[in-house]
Amino acid sequence: MLGALLLSYVFRQQIDGWAFAVTGEENAGAQVRGVWQLMGNYLRPRLKLAEAENIRHSAVNPYGVNTFLEQEVEVSKRERQAKMIAEAGFRWIRQEFPWYDIEIHAKGDFQDRRAGLHKDAWEKYDNIVELARENNLQIIARLSSPPKWALAERHWPIGFGPPEVYADFADYVSAVANRYGDEITYYQIWNEPNIYPEWGEEVVSPERYTELLCLAASAIRVADPDAVILSAALAPTAALTNRDLNDFVFLQRMYSAGAGECFDVMSVQGYGLWSGPTDKRMRPASINYARNKYIRDIMVENGDSTKAIWISEMNWNAVPVETGLPPNYGRVSLQQQSDWAALAYERARVEWPWIGVVNLWYFKRADASEADQTWYYFRVLDADFGKMPIYEGLKSYISDNPY
Repeated sequence: MLGALLLSYVFRQQIDGWAFAVTGEENAGAQVRGVWQLMGNYLRPRLKLAEAENIRHSAVNPYGVNTFLEQEVEVSKRERQAKMIAEAGFRWIRQEFPWYDIEIHAKGDFQDRRAGLHKDAWEKYDNIVELARENNLQIIARLSSPPKWALAERHWPIGFGPPEVYADFADYVSAVANRYGDEITYYQIWNEPNIYPEWGEEVVSPERYTELLCLAASAIRVADPDAVILSAALAPTAALTNRDLNDFVFLQRMYSAGAGECFDVMSVQGYGLWSGPTDKRMRPASINYARNKYIRDIMVENGDSTKAIWISEMNWNAVPVETGLPPNYGRVSLQQQSDWAALAYERARVEWPWIGVVNLWYFKRADASEADQTWYYFRVLDADFGKMPIYEGLKSYISDNPY
């Protein structure tokens, strides 16, 4: 009897391990449902992934993390962050250079007078670039977030939206590239233009985003011919509305508008949400970590098989039950978050040759004022630099799997 129970236990563990490896589910009921849904993969047309292609910008160190270094008022805290990022083994930071924080008051005005003092608005970003260099970190400069003067009045209440005059944005990104061309090579144009509020109080438009992308790309390439342009990461969504447009539809319309000539690397979001990183189910209306395969298929169909995909944001949300906050992005334990992030890097490395950098979302915020918001619980460090398990977990994984 004892032998039978032991055999049953071992067999069950093997089944659980296999089921998680194909469904990303840990609950037995969800695993059964997931295995059934997995069968649908074989009923749908096969994706065109062109895995044997020579893919530019894919053979790079994959370990990146999103940062908000510009929020740290004290230089010493920026220095501490950069050092801890490097010590964990990350070699990329995806750092926004917010337009509203640099060309603040008017076109061509790079002075910061918000606190009643006159200071160079570039100073903080010069420091960030210097810290990246000192810590052997490459920057993916996210260029977005217009100042109020560049926005149409209808966008003011939420502070998001495309600029009223696209040429103003082109001039801004040109200024960034002219200033940092010797230090920064990789520039990402905007973020999630296919959803509200990133595109503000107007109908999302792949065609208008493509116009913005192409103008910005051209301006950066004039300033720095060696620059590599990343498209905006598209938000994964099944919606087909004026405010939120499915990422597959949005991307195909971008290609139809001529976007293929204007970017060197495609960007996606890599959230697993309600299943783990091993989920192999391919369901167009559902969001999981493998959704980038659909984006790759669209790229191949449009003649872009030699371009890589970089993941702008990847992580699982560890919002504690006791906060009372809703699991808007799924919910995992802190240990699951650590384990699953490592598995996500592993899967990208082993299975997807078109994937280059995978940027974890996110390292830390300057304070804990957003702890009442679900998204805060993607963090790697607390505001006071306390480490979540994911910090040491990924540090160990990266050490064991160096690029």
